[in-house]
Amino acid sequence: MTAIRSFIAIDLNAEVQHQLGDVIRQFKPLAANVVRWVPENNIHITLKFLGDTSPTNLEILKKIVAVEASRVHPFDLKIEGLGAFPSLRRPHVIWVGVETPPLLFNLQRAIDTETQRLGYATEDRPFSPHLTLGRLAHNATPEEIRQVGDLLAGSKVNLSVSVHVKTVVLFRSDLQPGGAVYTPILVASLKE
Repeated sequence: MTAIRSFIAIDLNAEVQHQLGDVIRQFKPLAANVVRWVPENNIHITLKFLGDTSPTNLEILKKIVAVEASRVHPFDLKIEGLGAFPSLRRPHVIWVGVETPPLLFNLQRAIDTETQRLGYATEDRPFSPHLTLGRLAHNATPEEIRQVGDLLAGSKVNLSVSVHVKTVVLFRSDLQPGGAVYTPILVASLKE
């Protein structure tokens, strides 16, 4: 069997994804040719990107996700505020911020530690929970990047949403011509 591209994430309900889609629709006409926007049903909080995963590791990962999820009580996230990496003035990734309790950081750290034992590298950067809305095209010119930065810096996004998190999802990611298609492999419930 061949490797499966996978990641571990906090999925959002369709209503919240639609609200984030409204934010994308606000900007899409203004930066359509420069930004690759994320389909609203693909918006999530990545806890761990795994990349190509063997079937053997996939079975172990299912157990890791189930065990680590069962150790954390459900919690609430607050979604608000527009941002960009590395900055609003020089955007490469456009995101909406997530205000999180320490529980999410603990969960991400535990998953990172357990997956490291399987040979998956830890992130070089500290965990920064966010919801990616779009990425600037690789061929965007410095002028286009500046224009998108000015657009983002001058925009007000009225979004303040609370999300109750009860599950962690191990996703399969299939790259298609129209973009990535995410399929849940395992939905693990948090501690009751």
